[in-house]
Amino acid sequence: MVDEGASLAGSILLSKPNPLVQAMRSRDIRFSIKLSLISCTLTTLFSLWIAVPIGYVMSRFQFRGKALIDTLLDIPIVLPPLVVGLSLLILFRYMPDWLSDAVVYKWPAVVLAQFMVACAFAVRTMRVTFDQIPQRFEQVALTLGCNRKKAFWRVIMPQAKGGLLAAGTLAWARALGEFGPILVFAGATRQKTEVLPTSAFLELQAGRTEGMLAVSLIMIAAAAVVFIVARTLGMKRIFA
Repeated sequence: MVDEGASLAGSILLSKPNPLVQAMRSRDIRFSIKLSLISCTLTTLFSLWIAVPIGYVMSRFQFRGKALIDTLLDIPIVLPPLVVGLSLLILFRYMPDWLSDAVVYKWPAVVLAQFMVACAFAVRTMRVTFDQIPQRFEQVALTLGCNRKKAFWRVIMPQAKGGLLAAGTLAWARALGEFGPILVFAGATRQKTEVLPTSAFLELQAGRTEGMLAVSLIMIAAAAVVFIVARTLGMKRIFA
C-alpha cells in the first residue's frame, strides 16, 4: 500500500503539466486554504484567551468541584469527533433561532467546532506551564507590594511565554486537522464551509486524486512546520 501510494505521488509530481499545480489553481481548494488559515487563527486566539485564565486558576487555586471541572475540560479530547459535532448540533437546537441560523452550517460553525477540541489542548498546556513556574516568585512579588494582577502580568506571564507559544501552536495544529466535528456541525459545502480536511474528503468523493493529494501535501507541510516550531519551543519539556 505504501509503495503504491509513493508510486502514485511520484507519477503525479513528475508528470507534465503537473496535476498538483493545476489542482492548486482550483478556486475550491484556494478557498479551503483561505478559510482554514482564518478559522485556525481565530480558533487559536479564542483558545488562548480562555486557556490562560483557566489554566492559571486550575494550577494555582484549590476549590470545591475542581476535579469535576478538570474532567469536563478534558472531555472534548477523549470524545469521538463525530460526537463532538453531534453535541454541538443538539446544543444549538435549544438556542434562539436567529443564533442557530447564523452559526449552524455557516463558517462560524467551523470555528466553533475547531475551538471545542483545540481549546482543551491549550488549557492543558497552559496548566502544565503554570505548574512548572514556582509559586515563590509570586509570593515575593506580593510581599514587595505587587497585587496579584501585577504579579501575574509582570512575573508569571514572562516566564510562561514559551508555554503560551506552544499552546498556540498546538491549538492551531489541532484546529487544522479537525474533520469530524466540522463535517457534522458545519457541513462540507464548496466555497462556504470547506476547509482543508473537508476539501480532501470532497476531492476523494469526486474521484479527483490529484486534488486530494494536493490538499494532503499542504496539510503534511503545515504539520511539519508545526512540529519544527513545537520542537523549537521545547514542547517536550512542557509535557514532561
